[in-house]
Amino acid sequence: MGGVNSPVRAFKSVGGDPPIIERGLGAHLWDVDGREYIDFIGSWGALILGHAHPAIVAAIQDQAALGASYGITTELEVELAERVKRAIPSVEKLRFVSSGTEATMSAIRLARAFTKRDLILKFEGGYHGHADSFLSEAGSGLATLGIASSPGVPEALAALTLNAPYNDLASVEKLFASNKREIAAVIVEPVPANMGVVLPAPGFLNGLREITNRTGSLLIFDEVITGFRLCYGGAQTLQGVTPDLTTLGKIIGGGLPVAAYGGRAEIMAQVAPLGSVYQAGTLSGNPLAMRAGIEVLKLLETANFYSKLNARAERFVAQLHRAVREFSIPAQVNSTGSLATLFFVPQTVGNYADAKKSDTRRYAAFFRAMFERGILLAPSQFEALFLSAAHTETDLERTLGAVRESFGLLAADPE
Repeated sequence: MGGVNSPVRAFKSVGGDPPIIERGLGAHLWDVDGREYIDFIGSWGALILGHAHPAIVAAIQDQAALGASYGITTELEVELAERVKRAIPSVEKLRFVSSGTEATMSAIRLARAFTKRDLILKFEGGYHGHADSFLSEAGSGLATLGIASSPGVPEALAALTLNAPYNDLASVEKLFASNKREIAAVIVEPVPANMGVVLPAPGFLNGLREITNRTGSLLIFDEVITGFRLCYGGAQTLQGVTPDLTTLGKIIGGGLPVAAYGGRAEIMAQVAPLGSVYQAGTLSGNPLAMRAGIEVLKLLETANFYSKLNARAERFVAQLHRAVREFSIPAQVNSTGSLATLFFVPQTVGNYADAKKSDTRRYAAFFRAMFERGILLAPSQFEALFLSAAHTETDLERTLGAVRESFGLLAADPE
């Protein structure tokens, strides 16, 4: 509907019609009209190695010849699970599913069962998939389309979700104080990327860990985007904060539909068939996705992969900052590793309220100017720009040239 199968793909907020893509290779896409783009969407962060990486293609082809789906356990599931566990020590046990929404939905159900509590605390602008519990003050496509909450979610269910401003521990403390022994879990993106990239303030994630420990609630890190994006492991590895449960997706499937949720063994033991918390899926642990995920993690584990990618991203972001200053554009660049967002707002962006002050009309004009120059950005002010290992210095130089041309147009016509 609307010409897309996921709302954030639509060009409604930026104008024009979305391209119909025919193929991708490396950091480039080609549409059905033969037009080429340098791609900074990267399947919304899944393709850290770029499109059609030879090792991933070969693995998928090899597995396809053996069968696409069995509905029965394979050694591939065990191998990928072991690789994830070694990379993220807090994940003692895990379960594969087919989408990030399934992973977060299942983690919330598990948290409620384990704690015997009903309330969930999330953060304004945090997007954790389209399950009913998460569709209030959410980021991603809802922020793009200006949807505060979704029709179809019963009020009684919506009332079980509490929202706090990101980076505001005082608000979290207040919600816990007014809902004593009722909050099952806090779910948070350790580095939000669905209201645009927003960095955690020093001590914020540690503060959430302390509060949840003190109150008997669980801490869930939604690392569907950040898992294996910033380092080999999760953002929790860099932040030094250990959650009770973690959700993963995108990169661990190499572009195929796969996600996972996992954490402390005693909590995961509540999931059927060991426990009574039910979750199932015909294509969970699909062998094609498992083969692709294994090959991706093998490649990411190689020496200097992240240091090279992040160094290249830092140079690119530094030039983007420079261009903002050069053209006196009222904008902020938030970034970490290979994630970045250009917010068209003069003030620092530290939460969703700050992000919503962005000049979305100016972003739309910038997007269209870049699109006309063959640079494909997210068609939303409230999403991230994803760099991949496939982006070459030539790609980035061409992109920065397009940025300067586009900024020149904006400076000449600020409206």
